[in-house]
Amino acid sequence: MPLSSSAIRANLLLLRGGGGLFVSSRLASSAVLSTRPYKLHKLESGPASEAQVTSDEARKYYRDMATVRRMETAAGNLYKEKAIRGFCHLYSGQEACCVGMEAVLDRNDPVITAYRAHGWTYTRGVPVKAVLSELTGRASGCAKGKGGSMHMYNHNFYGGNGIVGAQVPLGAGIAFAQKYREDKRVCVTLYGDGAANQGQVFEAFNMAKLWDLPCIFVCENNKYGMGTAVERAAASTAYYTRGDYIPGLWVDAMDVITVREATRFAKDWCLSGKGPILLEMETYRYHGHSMSDPGTSYRTREEVQSMRQMRDPIASFRQTLLTAELVAEEELKEIDQSVRKEVDEAVQAAKTNAVPDPKELYTNVYSQPPSGQPNYRIRGIDQFTWSAN
Repeated sequence: MPLSSSAIRANLLLLRGGGGLFVSSRLASSAVLSTRPYKLHKLESGPASEAQVTSDEARKYYRDMATVRRMETAAGNLYKEKAIRGFCHLYSGQEACCVGMEAVLDRNDPVITAYRAHGWTYTRGVPVKAVLSELTGRASGCAKGKGGSMHMYNHNFYGGNGIVGAQVPLGAGIAFAQKYREDKRVCVTLYGDGAANQGQVFEAFNMAKLWDLPCIFVCENNKYGMGTAVERAAASTAYYTRGDYIPGLWVDAMDVITVREATRFAKDWCLSGKGPILLEMETYRYHGHSMSDPGTSYRTREEVQSMRQMRDPIASFRQTLLTAELVAEEELKEIDQSVRKEVDEAVQAAKTNAVPDPKELYTNVYSQPPSGQPNYRIRGIDQFTWSAN
């Protein structure tokens, strides 16, 4: 029988001895944890204020968030070493968003996001090695090393899009296809607070509601666009109300369980035939907008440090698990060590694996190349190939 929050607190046995404070080795198989308050727009009720979490779920959420964090730290180091070129947008600080949402989604539920996509790529099933190898342009990358930071894909994961806001109408289109085929799936369409002011976003809202498409629009509000605080860019920063005629939900996305339950509520809403819903995931990015942005010219170092110390999604979840006695501290340390080993091996592969063969320039241009022409080449791909032979 799951323990309530009060029962958990009452049953914590603290034993002092031998110069230290020890927690009882008895672990709970599940616990009921509180979610953080939500804000509602055009909704009579929202997600539950409590949620049951099993110890197995807790371990997975912690491991996934820790993996994304370490993977992004490794990506930042590889960029500084010039092993990664071009643009690189890190997800550090926002791990509870992708991990909490993925906990509810089915692998057949499509997801499409913007260019800050590494965390989502991992939770969508791409191994760390394939993510980092893609960043360094290796053939073992998830897009054969041809896409890089902004262009990562997997089954029912449509990227990774480099054009600000362009993925939002694409997500509405995916949801339209699901409704047309009568698939019982939802499409999660993510964008940032900077993209929230794009006209195409509002056009997608209109069509999605007009046709009651099963689309969960998600604004990952990390408080800053490209060097600009949200208050300087938007007359209204209540992004969860921006759908106007679409119901909205504000979520404290620094807590993975709060995110999970909001996503569960949103998915049930869409699958019940009520049409789209808009979630504002208020989160925070620790690094700059991209690696070329130090991230300190428009906010103070003290602000970033305060967020790391007071609201970090991994540290706070770790403390919650220990307090609820869902996972032992030694086990969390073992998870950390395992994650470090996995990422270190992925970094080595990203530095040493083979680069793509030049012939890859001609592949993956068409989803179905002309039959009977295995050596089909693309006109105009170089100065020597002017016709398709």
